[in-house]
Amino acid sequence: MDNAWWRSAVIYQVYVRSFADGNGDGTGDLAGVRARLRYLADLGVDALWFSPWYPSPMADGGYDVADYRDIDPAYGTLDQAEQLIAEAKELGLRTIVDIVPNHVSDQHAWFRAALDAAPGSPARQRFWFRPGRGPGGAEPPNDWSSIFGGSAWTRTKNADGTPGEWYLHLFAPEQPDLNWTHPLVWHEHEQILRFWFDRGAAGVRIDSAGLLAKHADLPDVDPAHAPGQHVHTDRDEVHDIYRSWRRLADGYPEPRALIGEIWLPDLERLARYLRPGELHTVFNFDFLACPWEPARLRESIERSLHFHERVDAPATWVLSNHDVTRPVTRYGRADTSFAFETKRAGTASDLVLGERRARAAALLMLALPGSAYIYQGEELGLPEVEDLAPERIQDPMHFRSGGVDPGRDGSRVPVPWSGAAPPYGFSPDGATGDTWLPQPTTWAGLTVEAQQRDPASTLRLYRAALRIRKARPALGEGALTWLDAPPDVLAFRRGDDIACVVNLSAEPVGLPAHEEVLLASADLDDGRLGPDAAVWLRLPTTDKGWSTR
Repeated sequence: MDNAWWRSAVIYQVYVRSFADGNGDGTGDLAGVRARLRYLADLGVDALWFSPWYPSPMADGGYDVADYRDIDPAYGTLDQAEQLIAEAKELGLRTIVDIVPNHVSDQHAWFRAALDAAPGSPARQRFWFRPGRGPGGAEPPNDWSSIFGGSAWTRTKNADGTPGEWYLHLFAPEQPDLNWTHPLVWHEHEQILRFWFDRGAAGVRIDSAGLLAKHADLPDVDPAHAPGQHVHTDRDEVHDIYRSWRRLADGYPEPRALIGEIWLPDLERLARYLRPGELHTVFNFDFLACPWEPARLRESIERSLHFHERVDAPATWVLSNHDVTRPVTRYGRADTSFAFETKRAGTASDLVLGERRARAAALLMLALPGSAYIYQGEELGLPEVEDLAPERIQDPMHFRSGGVDPGRDGSRVPVPWSGAAPPYGFSPDGATGDTWLPQPTTWAGLTVEAQQRDPASTLRLYRAALRIRKARPALGEGALTWLDAPPDVLAFRRGDDIACVVNLSAEPVGLPAHEEVLLASADLDDGRLGPDAAVWLRLPTTDKGWSTR
């Protein structure tokens, strides 16, 4: 068994609520996932990452966890989760579970006990409770802002109804932050890791992994802070947590993988999480957020590989997830980059152009050294759903921004499987209720069923790419060598005889000498690669065509 499988794996993100509905209530569940495991195995991925499936009030799509050792009843039972992990393993699919260590739900037993306890009590010390500033403590304890907008503090009420202390939440008020200086918080999370590892989970994805450590004095934000000294992001002491987790993960016969979600623009700081004895991989958000521009993409790839090589860790490549505008929509805009701060409703997108670029981006991503992530529906070329009725929107990012941010629900609309009208096979035949988020009436051509019949479909492109990648180990971990290429064209060699060429120019371009076209994101025109297209080539073993540099 390959104990370093995660170095070159292709991992598929399952957002259970929107993947497949097994019981007909309009919400995805574990029964639906189990019924579709063969689809995932046939797609050609190596592992499944499940977004939180725990009991949750759903104030933030399941990232407000009430109990880390159970399954939300809307999704099924713990027994079903264990069966799913075992059945997936039989099909060659490892399971990665989502851990949310920065905060819990306000319905978690710990926080309910803290609210019932007096200021200064042991129950409150597992969180960040503080008196307010100003007359009567009416102002928050500091100037920290929530990532979802507004203050990062909410005031409690005392038993007699009078205003009480404030508590910290870097996300929604329903997600109180844990105090990682408390030994019980450390112990609890180590036990949670063991709970899932003992049930067969091959690894964990760590949500908001750079936020756990806070400045003990909770001072106001200092814009001139030194690296590692921000009041709540990427503090140096957070690494002690992951060194402890790594020792635990390495204690299993097949070491478990630790995968961090860390949004940091400084790749040198990001690489610190990958030093020996810490995390195995982290998400590469620099690549995800990069615009569809040749110089920027090449710079992102080169910088990513450079910093990962320094710590002997594989780079990861990702185009989207449950928080991010889908590539088909994003790449069809004038600004093809991604940033939460600039998301706005009503931004125009050319979906035909976006689809062409997204297909090319998929071949680029899957040809790069390291591991890759596919978010459910990406393999179908689903666009972002941007016309959800206001009363159907559930994402707190939308509400806490005062409606300025359209929210993330548009990337979470249920997957279309078959048929010509909603729910497109997402729910079983005979289901009468709506899906939890409405599906567009224009998705009949995007269903799995329709795309399986179409040789030119995005689904068929992904299946072919993953089949080739699995058959040719040089497309996984290993070196990348850039090739001389025309302006605005990215071209590189993997191994001795495979090249990836991506044309980001406005005109068709010729290709280097090659023996075979392995796969192309768009039809070639008289042997030339059109704009916004990518191709994988088998090169001659003696003549490399374009010179290397």
